[in-house]
Amino acid sequence: MEAVEAVATPIAKYKFTVAQYMCMGEAGIFPPGERVELIEGEIVKMSPIGTRHAARVGWLTQTLIILLQRVALVWVQNPVVLDDLSEPQPDILVLKPRPDFYAESKPKPNDVLLLIEVAETTLAYDRKVKLPIYARSGVREVWIVNLAEERIETYADPAGGVYKTTASFGRGEEVQSRLVASLKLGVSEVLG
Repeated sequence: MEAVEAVATPIAKYKFTVAQYMCMGEAGIFPPGERVELIEGEIVKMSPIGTRHAARVGWLTQTLIILLQRVALVWVQNPVVLDDLSEPQPDILVLKPRPDFYAESKPKPNDVLLLIEVAETTLAYDRKVKLPIYARSGVREVWIVNLAEERIETYADPAGGVYKTTASFGRGEEVQSRLVASLKLGVSEVLG
């Protein structure tokens, strides 16, 4: 008797659109307080926010609001629609000002002046998954506040799905936004 070889059938995943994801949220499918985001059509549970992470987001929020009064809108842990399949919730977005404060529609990549992710336990995910999505969608400038390695990584000039300009700054140095001239911060202050 001949052995019959099994044929592997690829498993197809269903990809949700931003519109479907929004309907799910409005219908109450996610438990109250559940932190999820839509990444490339998949609903991803977000990591819990640690104490140091929360403190750095809080410090950045206060500082950016003071520095950027009337220049930009500081949007904290709120969504940005990158494309039809991705609606992440970065820690901080610095957005072009709009009279409606984005009540009519969520921000899109062309509204973003600077996107900041504060990373402690999510560093690999932020670098390998989220950063390429930000580049492909055309977010012009991203900072990763790398708490684990005590650095601020900067990414700018997206082209071909990658950032062409990258840099890393440590304690004692300053980081300057490429798009927001009035935004210059000491790395030691940001890291706490």
